Amino acid sequence: MGELIYTLCMLTSLACTWLLLASYRRTRYRLLFWSGLCFAVMTFNNLFLIFDKIVFPNVDFMPLRLISALVACLLLLYGLIYEKE
Repeated sequence: MGELIYTLCMLTSLACTWLLLASYRRTRYRLLFWSGLCFAVMTFNNLFLIFDKIVFPNVDFMPLRLISALVACLLLLYGLIYEKE
């Protein structure tokens, strides 16, 4: 059951990335770009979670998961602070 939930979370992040970046290409609104990048990194975070829990249970992917979560939050924070309309 965990495999299904982890996979659905990764696919949801991927769908959000695709929708946000597609909307950015149409409107050129910069906050959509930063949000799309944030969700792209969250997709990798979920992929690392799948690797950690399912594919390679004996290998520790926790540092990669933490770094990718930090990078995703920093990208969104940068977009929220420094992008003006």
